[in-house]
Amino acid sequence: MADRTAPLDVEELRDLVDGGEIDTVVLAFPDMQGRLQGKRFDAGFFLAEVLEHGTEGCNYLLAVDADMNTVDGYEMSSWERGYGDFAMHADLTTLRRVPWNEGTALVVADLAWEDGSPVVAAPRQILRRQLDRLAAHGLTAMVGTELEFIVFKDSYEEAWDSDYRGLTPVNQYNVDYSILGTGRVEPLLRRIRKEMAGAGLVVESAKGECNPGQHEIAFRYDEALVTCDQHAVYKTGSKEIAAQEGVSLTFMAKYNEREGNSCHIHLSLADRDGGNVMPGDGPHGMSEVMRHFLAGQLAALRDFSLLYAPNINSYKRFTPGSFAPTAVAWGHDNRTCALRVVGHGRSLRFENRLPGGDVNPHLAVAGLIAAGLHGIEQRLELPEPCAGNAYTGEYEHVPATLREAAELWASSPVAKAAFGDEVVAHYRNMARVELEAFDAAVTDWELRRSFERM
Repeated sequence: MADRTAPLDVEELRDLVDGGEIDTVVLAFPDMQGRLQGKRFDAGFFLAEVLEHGTEGCNYLLAVDADMNTVDGYEMSSWERGYGDFAMHADLTTLRRVPWNEGTALVVADLAWEDGSPVVAAPRQILRRQLDRLAAHGLTAMVGTELEFIVFKDSYEEAWDSDYRGLTPVNQYNVDYSILGTGRVEPLLRRIRKEMAGAGLVVESAKGECNPGQHEIAFRYDEALVTCDQHAVYKTGSKEIAAQEGVSLTFMAKYNEREGNSCHIHLSLADRDGGNVMPGDGPHGMSEVMRHFLAGQLAALRDFSLLYAPNINSYKRFTPGSFAPTAVAWGHDNRTCALRVVGHGRSLRFENRLPGGDVNPHLAVAGLIAAGLHGIEQRLELPEPCAGNAYTGEYEHVPATLREAAELWASSPVAKAAFGDEVVAHYRNMARVELEAFDAAVTDWELRRSFERM
C-alpha cells in the first residue's frame, strides 16, 4: 500500500484494520499538564464499540499533580465524590496513524459527564469555548507553536537513576543555526520529522539552539485546535521516539542555568473567507481588529500568565538578556518584548514569547484568544511599540513566580468573565498544589549551601 499521511477517516481505518496494518487504536485527551492520557484499544473493539459509544476514564485525571498523586481542593473530583468516571468520546477529525508505534492509530478525545454535558475544566473544552466566542465575531485563530527541547545521550531510565544529574547533552557547545551541530543528532531529528509527517503534521524545519544539546523542530501553522492537538501528539511522540533510540529529551522550561526551552506561540486571525484580518491602513500597518486584539494581550498578560507559565520551573526563564521576556511590552520584530509583531501583509501576526516548553498549548492559546477578545470588546487602545531594549525599559514586569501569577489569575475579573468561576478555581488549585509541594521540598541548592557550612 502507498504511504499514507493522517488524519485518517473511519473507512480508511477499517481498511487498514482489515488488512492487518493497524491493530491498536489509542484514545487520549490532553490533561492539565498537556500530557496525553487515555487507553490503548484493540482496533477491532474500537471500531465495534468505542467508536460509537466512547469509553470511560477516572475523573481524577483532571485532579492530580504531575506525579499523579490525588490531591484535595478540586470541586469536580475528590474522595468525597467517589472519584467516578467521565466519558471519553473520539473526535474523528484527529484520527491519525502514529508511525513510531507499529500498527497503531491515535485519536484525540473530548470529555463529557454522564449526562452528556462537557467537562468545562478540560483544556480542550476551555479552548473550544474561546474559539466559539471568537467565531461569534466572524473570526478564526490561526496558530503556530515553536517548541524547543534538549537531547541527552542518556536514556530516560539512566536519567531517572542518576536523579537527573550529570547527564550528557548530544552537543557540547552552542549549536544555534549550526549545520554541523544539528548533523550530530540528525538521525534522531530526521526520524522525528519523518514520523511526525507520517502522523499528518506538516514539518517545516529543524535547527540547533543555544543550550548544549538544544534543538527545535517547527511545524506549519493551522487552525488553533488543530495546532494544539498536533503539539500534544508531537510532544508525546518525540519522547517515545527518543526512548526507542536509547536517548532522552526534555521540554522543561529551565533545565539548567543556561538558556531555557521556549515555546513561542504565533497567532493571526482569519475572516470567514480565510483572509488575514490583521494587516490594515492604520498605525503600524495594522487593522483596527489587530490593534485592539494586541492591546488585549498586553492588558491581560499578567493575569493570564498562569496559562502561559504553569509551573514553578517556568518562571526561572524570565531573566534579563535571556531572550525570555521580562517586560509587558510589544515591538516590531523585537525579541526583548513579551509580544513580538512579525510578518507583513497576509503573514502579519504576533508572537507571545512567554510560554516555555512545559506549556499546555490548549490553555495558552485559550488565554491568547480570551485576552484578544477582551481587547476587541473593550476597544482597548494599543500603546506605542518598544523600539529598544525592553529589559531596561519602564514597563510592567511579567510575574516573577508561580505564586504571583496564581494570585493575579485568581483575582482577575477578566479571567472570571472569560473562563468562568469553575475554570479559574480549578487552575488556581493546580497552582496551589504545586506551590505547597515545592515549599515542602528540600532542594539540592539547600543541601549544597547548608549541609556543612551552616
